[in-house]
Amino acid sequence: MARDYTRPSMPEITFLGTGTSNGIPVIGCQCDVCRSRDPRDRRSRTSAVVRVNGHNLLIDTATELRSQALATGLDRVDAVLMTHAHADHTGGFDDLRRFNELSQQHLPVYADPGTASVLRERYAYTFVDAFPFYGGKPDLILHQIEGPFALFGQEIIPVPVLHGRLPITGYRIGDLAYITDAKTIPESSLALLEDLDLLVLNALRAKSHPTHLSFGEAAEIIERLRPRRALLVHLSHETSHEEASRLVPDGVEIAYDGLVVATAGAPS
Repeated sequence: MARDYTRPSMPEITFLGTGTSNGIPVIGCQCDVCRSRDPRDRRSRTSAVVRVNGHNLLIDTATELRSQALATGLDRVDAVLMTHAHADHTGGFDDLRRFNELSQQHLPVYADPGTASVLRERYAYTFVDAFPFYGGKPDLILHQIEGPFALFGQEIIPVPVLHGRLPITGYRIGDLAYITDAKTIPESSLALLEDLDLLVLNALRAKSHPTHLSFGEAAEIIERLRPRRALLVHLSHETSHEEASRLVPDGVEIAYDGLVVATAGAPS
């Protein structure tokens, strides 16, 4: 039986970045995708912001967080959900300080135990108050998550997946689920992804990869779960947006930097 999820509002997602760890264009690469004039082929590192009940939940702090925020007009972050501690998902961590300055308060950061441990070691200074003002550095409160929790009236469901052999965390937020850097989704986690309006899932390329889903593998998961809508992120420079759109089945879409999607309907 499908779980009865609380749905106080319909989340909206802005794709801040949709590329893999190198970003696209890749330094020193002259491939067709890296030289493409299609703006959808310019992919910064994967990150997103989900707006729910009037609050902005940032998922990961990609290396280009500052430029992503400027490009999309993001000027408020109310909480941060971390999927894992790889550099392309944490490289913009220090830019959180500007959101402290704008809000004049500490920011809560949520992470699974393994990710929380790395963040404490790598960014220890962000969890200790050092200045009598906001903006000099990030001022954060780290919350280690072990299961579902509530934020701003919305239940957040952590969804454990495997990035190769590394356990990382996706998130279900109402009718929306965001899964990045997965190669394997355990059966127990697939059960958490039933009855979705929108599934965001990583798909690196057409060929198989040891730590990321391919287009075909992602399509198989989407076919099984049957969300109303599915978008793929974390693409490499091996495939253009246009080509990737041809390679995936009908009903599966390729996200791009700056795309805004509401769970109630089409992109705004």
